Amino acid sequence: MSHLFESAQIGSMAVRNRFVRSATWEAMATLEGAVTPRLVDTIAALARGGVGLIISSHAYVSPEGQAGPGQIGAYKDELIPGLKQMAAAARDHGAKILLQLAHAGYFAAQALTGLPPPAVSAAVRLDDIPRRGLTTGDIQAVVRAFAAAAARAKTAGFDGVQIHSAHGYLLNQFLSPLFNRRSDEYGGALQNRVRVHLETLRAVRAAVGENYPVLIKLNGRDFIEGGLEPEDAVTAAVLMEATGLDAVELSSGMTKFAQFGSARQGISSRKKEAYNRQEAALFKQRLKIPLILVGGIRSLPVAERLVAEGVCDFIAMSRPFIREPDLVRRWQSGDRRKAACTSDNLCYGPARSGEGLYCVTAAKRSKAGAGKR
Repeated sequence: MSHLFESAQIGSMAVRNRFVRSATWEAMATLEGAVTPRLVDTIAALARGGVGLIISSHAYVSPEGQAGPGQIGAYKDELIPGLKQMAAAARDHGAKILLQLAHAGYFAAQALTGLPPPAVSAAVRLDDIPRRGLTTGDIQAVVRAFAAAAARAKTAGFDGVQIHSAHGYLLNQFLSPLFNRRSDEYGGALQNRVRVHLETLRAVRAAVGENYPVLIKLNGRDFIEGGLEPEDAVTAAVLMEATGLDAVELSSGMTKFAQFGSARQGISSRKKEAYNRQEAALFKQRLKIPLILVGGIRSLPVAERLVAEGVCDFIAMSRPFIREPDLVRRWQSGDRRKAACTSDNLCYGPARSGEGLYCVTAAKRSKAGAGKR
């Protein structure tokens, strides 16, 4: 039996195997960000399917930080009852679950928030939408919002939290020289650009206690000119580790404007899998805390090799679990065929249209098969 199916540790949290469902926007929440029965069922299916650690989709920590429709929220106490159901759905089937905490910043959806998106630096213009520059007071309010959301996650029964600092979201924007052109204590040198991360980690830790797992999702590279590059990313991660971080999930790319998004298409061979492995090797050289790697992993032998060779400690996937929530169980049973996911990204269409996330390719094939009978 592969060592990937053995229990492993992240801080104080024991995980039943090394497979992680990376945060995946399901677009199944209510207009106010409340958890729905459909979302609870989705989490339960992943847990029954054998995933060791489930990371929730990005929960916005304040209303002006919402990124898209159907996004779950963690910005007020009234959302805790639904979050409790979500956490219980994982726990009842043996999985651990984290609540991912996020603020979209520059990419916040003004049509949903009714406010100009807040930017690290208002002078940055990648499109025609005006942004409101964050004041020092605004930044401190964001830090407090992350801490309050983390406290809600703990109250709701989540096993830990993950702070979102990838894919062009607000905290990633602070690290990125492209977005961060501030001249105060939050801009300029890397030690200043990472300041808000360290303040957020300290505030979150104060809210949840010393033994509660706190992770971060971090870009190893933004893949846009002037964006975050690997050396700065890993140096920032080392500073976060020293501030009490329990693990890093490594990703790359941005939601818009970059050479690569976070979810690349056309992963048709093993050579194209694990497209963040080069950056992961750099992180593993510098970090003592566990490293979770996401990005195009589709084959069990690839996953096994990544961990065996010390590239990472945990294997994270997103799109494969949309099509096969029971993929881990399938692999564990001896069926080692690669994930059925074709990496076509058609699954995001229903999410954007308000239907909620599902595998469009599988649905089409199922419909075609039914038509032939």
